[in-house]
Amino acid sequence: MIPNITVTDAACTYINTMLRKAQGIGLRLSIKKTGCSGYSYALKIVQQANPDDLVLETQNGIKLFIDTAWLTILQGIQIDYIEENKSGLKQKRLVFSNPNEASRCGCGESFHIA
Repeated sequence: MIPNITVTDAACTYINTMLRKAQGIGLRLSIKKTGCSGYSYALKIVQQANPDDLVLETQNGIKLFIDTAWLTILQGIQIDYIEENKSGLKQKRLVFSNPNEASRCGCGESFHIA
């Protein structure tokens, strides 16, 4: 199965900046069991591929290394980048919109799959 994963232009720009700083070849997208709702997204800059990775390339040339154990949950996900100004503090982060999420915890760090 090849997942339908969308990375916005803003997210690609941000990821490219991270990759240049860390001299990475791409970004690993995975999920870990954690938090009050059960799961959270796990991102890691990749220096080399794992043998069982699924490698996808975005329209902007970003290589995503997908942990195949989570393909079903990652199907249809959109990765975006936002900058927010909260209480005078500027926050920059990647945000995930996943149609497979049933709910999120109150803090928004973890999610539940139905």
